[in-house]
Amino acid sequence: MVIDDFMFHVPKIWYRLYWGLLVVLNVAIIIGYVLATSFHFVALAHYLHLLNLDNLVTIVLSSITLAYVLIAYWWVGPRYGLALAALIGTMVNALVLLNGIDQLVPGTGSWVYVGIWIFTTWLNGMYGLPVILGSGLIGGIFVLIESDFHPSRMSHQSIGLMIGVVIACLLSYLFWRHRYISKQDQQVNQLSGMLSSRQAQSEILMQSITDGIIVINTDGKITLMNAGAAQMTGWPVDEAMNIDAHAVVKLAEENGTVLEANPFAAVMEQKKPFTKTLQLIHRDGVQKITASLVISPVLVPQTGAVAGAVAVLRDVTQERQEEQQRAEFISTASHEMRTPVAAIEGYLALALNEKVSTIDSRARGYLEKAHTSTQHLGKLFQDLLTSAKAEDGRLSNHPSVIEMGSFLQQLVDDLSFAAQKKGLSADFVIGSAEVIDATNNDAASNHVLKPLYYTWADADRMREVITNLFDNACKYTEQGKITIGLTGDNDVVQFYIKDSGAGIPAEDIPHLFQKFYRVDNSATRTIGGTGLGLFICRKIVELYHGRIWVESELGKGSTFFINLPRLTTQKAQQLQASEGAKTALPTITSLANP
Repeated sequence: MVIDDFMFHVPKIWYRLYWGLLVVLNVAIIIGYVLATSFHFVALAHYLHLLNLDNLVTIVLSSITLAYVLIAYWWVGPRYGLALAALIGTMVNALVLLNGIDQLVPGTGSWVYVGIWIFTTWLNGMYGLPVILGSGLIGGIFVLIESDFHPSRMSHQSIGLMIGVVIACLLSYLFWRHRYISKQDQQVNQLSGMLSSRQAQSEILMQSITDGIIVINTDGKITLMNAGAAQMTGWPVDEAMNIDAHAVVKLAEENGTVLEANPFAAVMEQKKPFTKTLQLIHRDGVQKITASLVISPVLVPQTGAVAGAVAVLRDVTQERQEEQQRAEFISTASHEMRTPVAAIEGYLALALNEKVSTIDSRARGYLEKAHTSTQHLGKLFQDLLTSAKAEDGRLSNHPSVIEMGSFLQQLVDDLSFAAQKKGLSADFVIGSAEVIDATNNDAASNHVLKPLYYTWADADRMREVITNLFDNACKYTEQGKITIGLTGDNDVVQFYIKDSGAGIPAEDIPHLFQKFYRVDNSATRTIGGTGLGLFICRKIVELYHGRIWVESELGKGSTFFINLPRLTTQKAQQLQASEGAKTALPTITSLANP
């Protein structure tokens, strides 16, 4: 409000006090009118007449003032400020006082209104010097009009009003000038009120969230915790304050193994979020729930320094139980249906065998289509069974030391035939420069000094992953080549499958490794698939603490990357010796891992 910007302000208590005086004054006037006109109190009639309380105009003006005070004030104040709302009430009430002074003959009654006007002038100092002077000017104009601008005609009440107003203006300025709040202080008070309000709202919202929320400082101590977290952990909020978060939030792997590492400290040290589904152990040590834990570091925007961390706990026990029930159903159904499907496939194969049966060409075409569909159905049941086992940890797993260079070389040699059938070439790249054409046996047999990339994984499972990605690359690539590459550093073995196909839309990439998700385009509609292959690949890679992702651009092909933890040559030899392996490791020293 523009008018409010030119007004001085005092603490709100003064406006509220003045507001109360206006209510009392006008209520008294209205009650006096009722007594003077309705009940004819003989003892009070004389005094009420002296105050002009039996005058209808006075009562109407007083009623308007009281209506504003009790109703409109609550609308004006919150929107335009308490000071402006009180000032409007003052101006309306001034009409009541001026009418009372004007209508009364000189006497005791008029002195009452003169005294109230002088007191009101003193109170108006809370609005600032301009309002003080304005109040005095209005009083002076009223006196001059009443005396027809002849000083000799002024009544005693008019002279008293003039003298009283001048004194009231002076005393008002001296009293209120030390109580004015500067514009900066007003803004600070307003900001403080907003912050308090927002803090209260935030606290109410946080306490209303059923998920557990825990805030810790840089020392790992809990500074804030909501009721949801208190219920999950078994720690009352007041007891958990300033306690180490790792002691309050006791965690274990889903299989029950106690988590020794402190994820809170790791998040603040690495400045990276932590997300995992774990078991949350209750304070009593007996109750356990499956919880999704997300810990995010709180970073200072300007410097990037860690100011603490925020943890969100969500009880997913029921969801996990439902997922397990679905997985068990899928696993059981898939296992039971594999047997009849395998039998149908076998009988169809026998029917197509010319040495076993004789059929005409037309029937052979039908049987071949049925055989292909049965094979696809069997693949679907196998994928369903594998995905169910991967989700609940029942996937067969026999990890061992793998030297990825020789492993991939042999695998590419076997897979290259599938690419050749479609007119595609298959390359194997080690590092950034050494390329081995898998379709050229002579080049593949060259002896090249290469770094050794050891990792710990199940060779059959990794063959399943790479074969799946290679087959997908062949399906969706019409011409060009498919490249399998291998590189890494001291900590990571990275290999990738790159094609020159149509690419994947950007909006589909985040969902590509989800169960049953398939890109919807003309290619996928003509090429069969279950939508489980990439999901199974992700589960297998994660089984060995690895990571799989894809980078793609429409019209330029796709590249699937896989990162696995790398073993040093010494560590690989120790693991292989402990396994009692029959095959010795290569003696070539790794260039990257001496």
